[in-house]
Amino acid sequence: MNLPSLLKKIAKRRLLVIGDVMLDHYFWGDATRISPEAPVPVVNVFNATDTVGGAANVANNISALGAAAELVGAIGSDYNGDKLRANLRERRIEFDEQFLLSEAKTITKTRVIVRNQQLCRLDHEDSQTVYRKVLETEGRWKLLEEKIARADGIILSDYAKGVLTTAVISRVAKLARRYRKFIALDPKPASGNQFRDLDLITPNRREALELADLASGADAEADFAKVCSRIWAKFSPKNLVVTLGSDGMLTSIRGRVIRTIPTAARQVYDVSGAGDTVIAALTLAMTSGASLEHAAHFANAAAGVVVGKLGTATVTPEELTAYVRGS
Repeated sequence: MNLPSLLKKIAKRRLLVIGDVMLDHYFWGDATRISPEAPVPVVNVFNATDTVGGAANVANNISALGAAAELVGAIGSDYNGDKLRANLRERRIEFDEQFLLSEAKTITKTRVIVRNQQLCRLDHEDSQTVYRKVLETEGRWKLLEEKIARADGIILSDYAKGVLTTAVISRVAKLARRYRKFIALDPKPASGNQFRDLDLITPNRREALELADLASGADAEADFAKVCSRIWAKFSPKNLVVTLGSDGMLTSIRGRVIRTIPTAARQVYDVSGAGDTVIAALTLAMTSGASLEHAAHFANAAAGVVVGKLGTATVTPEELTAYVRGS
């Protein structure tokens, strides 16, 4: 993999991310005593930070790697929505305000971190039916088609919050084929969405087993030749990459296992958001002309940097270059 050449090509790419957009809010603090009101720790908060999550984190990874990123999803016209849009602007991620949902809560995940360990998470969100409204009008679909036509590739980021449905995925895929655009999906089997003939899907180990209709209880002993064959029979993805956590990632084409790439991570500090990094890096590499194998090595290295950071994180070209040189 010629990393400098690939990074130069990536800098000229433009990707459109469609999916469930979130604000990640963090309270950072310390806990040295138990509350007299209940047997719970008292957290003394010394800092609060915000960043982008869900589909917005996929776009953030695209932008951090030097490419242009545009985001389509449901953001509410509320306080958290204002903070999320400010975060997007700061990270050079385009968001068209015609996709704002005035009646929706912006999906927000608030994490309480004590001594670099997550103590709890608080979620604020509406029902799936609320977020589905973002792509219910033909005016927004016309606008979305224009954005697809301008992009080099499309990533569908499904967090089972409602933006992506079987009908939406099918319609976006038809537009992608019409304009000859690469289309990738990070699936969430819990959403129940159906899809076929996409260029790339990137489930994690558990999601791959669910897509293959196999029990996930003993996933360590999973027969991935069988898993990949079943996923191909059901969904016909042109390329399949299964992220395996500390075991790296597995690549598959037309239902056949090509190879398993060992993890590139030197240390694992936090795996949250690593899947977003993988699909962003894979799609950027493949739309820049890389083969699945080279793209997988590139994404594996990018994820190796990200899991060494605390919280939802990204990797820059400079960090990736330094990491690969040190490997």
